[in-house]
Amino acid sequence: MTRTLLLLLLLAAPLAAQTEYHVDKKAKNEVKFISDAPVEDFEGVTGSIDGYLSYGAGGVTDDSKLYFEVDLRTLDTGIGLRNRHMREDYLHTDTYPYAKFSGRITQFEKTGGAQKVTVRGSMDIHGVKKPMRVTGTLHDSGSSLRIKTEFEVKLTDHDIEVPQFMFLKIDESMQLLLDFHLKKVKG
Repeated sequence: MTRTLLLLLLLAAPLAAQTEYHVDKKAKNEVKFISDAPVEDFEGVTGSIDGYLSYGAGGVTDDSKLYFEVDLRTLDTGIGLRNRHMREDYLHTDTYPYAKFSGRITQFEKTGGAQKVTVRGSMDIHGVKKPMRVTGTLHDSGSSLRIKTEFEVKLTDHDIEVPQFMFLKIDESMQLLLDFHLKKVKG
């Protein structure tokens, strides 16, 4: 009986040491993609992001897990017809409704009130996973975090046809900007 109790306590200890945050859906979260086009640049914006960050007692690089997903069906370019074409003809959101990132924080460096972080993981868009290394900032206010990052994604890396308008193609690389908030739920 004593061994069983000791074993249960030892197994539960790592769980208790885990700190966990979930995306705060009430906060002003923003995900934006920016596309360069020969005639006119455009961007798509959504606040529909979900996910979590967890890590061990040793800090954000200790057994960290970062996951987020963006609902591509909610991207808005400001023009309804362009939204429909983007969703139906290029992103195929009926089959691939989410862009997902899964990884871990591998490095951090304090820079004033923020922490510069490096994350390694994979980005899954349009059913194609690609390894990525992304840098960003993590702002910690105790019970909440704010993550900001900017990185590039090539459409062709994810088997997405590069949209063409008339005889002009847009750039195959999209700039992604993420600014989202997480609230502490455990730890």
